[in-house]
Amino acid sequence: MKLLRYTYRKLSLLFLFLMFLWGVLFYYAVVDEVMDETDDMLRNNAYILIRNTLLDPSVMDTKGDLVTLYSFRPLSQEEGSNYREHFYDSTVYVEIEDEYEPVRVMQTAFLMPDEQYYELTLMVSTMERDDLRRAMLWYLGILFLLFIACTSIGTRLVLKGVFRPLQVLLSWLHDLQPGKVVPLLDNPTRIKEFRELSKAAVDMANRSYKAYEEQKQFIENASHELQTPLAIVRGKIELLAESETLTEQQMKELDAIYGTLSRAIKLNKSLLLLSRIENGQYAELEVVSFDEIVDHCLPDLMDIYEHKGVHLSRCQQNGPFIVYGNRSLAHILVSNLIKNALLHNQDGGELCIVTAPDFMVVKNTGTAPLDSNRLFKRFYHPLDGKNESTGLGLAISYSIARSVSLELTYAWENGMHCFRLVKERKEE
Repeated sequence: MKLLRYTYRKLSLLFLFLMFLWGVLFYYAVVDEVMDETDDMLRNNAYILIRNTLLDPSVMDTKGDLVTLYSFRPLSQEEGSNYREHFYDSTVYVEIEDEYEPVRVMQTAFLMPDEQYYELTLMVSTMERDDLRRAMLWYLGILFLLFIACTSIGTRLVLKGVFRPLQVLLSWLHDLQPGKVVPLLDNPTRIKEFRELSKAAVDMANRSYKAYEEQKQFIENASHELQTPLAIVRGKIELLAESETLTEQQMKELDAIYGTLSRAIKLNKSLLLLSRIENGQYAELEVVSFDEIVDHCLPDLMDIYEHKGVHLSRCQQNGPFIVYGNRSLAHILVSNLIKNALLHNQDGGELCIVTAPDFMVVKNTGTAPLDSNRLFKRFYHPLDGKNESTGLGLAISYSIARSVSLELTYAWENGMHCFRLVKERKEE
């Protein structure tokens, strides 16, 4: 998930939670304020009624109106002296509307001049809590929607502006190529962290380019300095082997030396190839059809291992396997996998090659599964009796697969070794 989208989603959830919490607190604050004002009004009305009653006792025979109702009840001396004023919510039946209406009730006591205590019950009509709650939810909902729309647009614009230097830096990093001069990074920003990040990225790219050039020069020198003396030694051994004065034992020794030297030459070439692949020195990229490479390599390799009597099965499903990468490396990858499947196949065994738009599979008959944890490591020999192998073929194949965004895996399926190339999935 992109940083901008992740940040935007987190802020949106935070805003929703805060607005919901604020709405709940606002509702209870309004209700509390309304009840407090209603209680104050009841106290004022009660004071006026009590004062009028003290002046004119006939007031106790009245009941009030539809908005304010009151009643008087005599109390005993003990009840009156211990009476405590209190408020509560209740309902009263209204005949005109034929329904119960909510009221706020106040009950207090007072003493008449004749030393008789009376209880005053005063009721005033209040707004219905359900109506209040419904109205507040409606207006707060509209307010929240407008607030979310405004803050969402504003937050997204602000975040896009804040993260623009990061987007520029990412684009610059994507344009970097091994072996190419580091391009100029034009990324002005007032944010200190982004300035430091850009400076660190440029410094790292320059150091990598310098290290790349030094390593490339070393590999080229090593290739030249090692291949030349090895070729000279091999040529001298070939000349020496043509001498008629050599004994049979000496010929065997020379043959062993020649085999070891050939293996050293092959090993040197493989290590140099592996280093070039991992250093990204094969920068020429193009659209490569693996099916064309398979069809090109198969006839020659089948002729070389014709003595093994391997039965070939070739299948294409729904289209060719096409990858964007270096053609030379793709050719080496396909050749290594097919050659490995033929070399380690049983006499009269099966070779199955399947290609599809998303994968390529190379299967060959085997006797036992291989160690998948070590199979693609350097100098690992999975099978005995293959001393002529350098142990780098599958390691090279694995590095090439990674360089062209492919995943190379191994599995043991129904008595066959299965090597599968699959296109890597890109993360969002």
